[in-house]
Amino acid sequence: MKVGFIDYYLNEWHANNLPTWIREETNGEMTVAYAYAMIEKPEEALGEHDLTNREWAEKENVELLDTIEELVEKSDVIVVLSPNNPEMHEVLSDIPLRSGKPTYVDKTFAPDVDSACRMIKKALDHNTPMFTSSALRFSKELKDVERKGVQTIGMRGPGPFDIYSIHQVEPIVSFMGGTPEKVMFTGTNEHPGMTIRFSGDRWASTQHYDWECPFNMAINYADGAPCSYVNACTDFFPGFVTELVKFFRTGIAPVEYEQTLAVAAILQYAFIAQETPGEWVDIPPYKLEK
Repeated sequence: MKVGFIDYYLNEWHANNLPTWIREETNGEMTVAYAYAMIEKPEEALGEHDLTNREWAEKENVELLDTIEELVEKSDVIVVLSPNNPEMHEVLSDIPLRSGKPTYVDKTFAPDVDSACRMIKKALDHNTPMFTSSALRFSKELKDVERKGVQTIGMRGPGPFDIYSIHQVEPIVSFMGGTPEKVMFTGTNEHPGMTIRFSGDRWASTQHYDWECPFNMAINYADGAPCSYVNACTDFFPGFVTELVKFFRTGIAPVEYEQTLAVAAILQYAFIAQETPGEWVDIPPYKLEK
């Protein structure tokens, strides 16, 4: 099975690691055979050991193509990357989502809930299997944690608010479901966080610390059941790649669209709330037109 990579620019962390992980997970049954990149790596993203798109393709033994159309035609399944530029996902995924071929769109799926709705509707209209997620959803420690009756969640982790919020919001939504109502920015610019209110008087909070802080969760239940504590979320990329390969084989997405929209809505309004710390920002109702 031939996998096609579509990226804003290649030689980024996800594109540099996924080919090996996919190949190893499938014992070589699936390989990244084709790639397309819209631009060369921009100056602000340059760092040590940078490669051009052509050099990346040669290193990975991947055929670099000139158009998304050709990549979609030749590939069996598609990965739309651009992990740090979600504003490019709608453009980069347009042809894949019309193709009917299983398509994974990297995190963060969309910069706002309206574009998320458009992308999902396009996939539905063209019978294209599609899913998106942060890998944190598939952490080894979260598999067997009770998900019924969750009342509150507190989560902590590393990374900047603008890029790494997705990694805390994704697992929270996997427990709380797709019913966020409002969000408040808390903390400081150095150590930011947010509080999210969900329907049914349920609450979640996030906090961002330094790179030494593992992703961890505390979960409280409404029925008085013992709390669940996850001291560190680990093995999330192996768990994610397993789910990705399963999706490519079956065309069945492991994440409901309702939850994908909830993640997009929370992040959109969390970034708005960042302008007025300590004040609630309502998340307006949204609906996927099917």
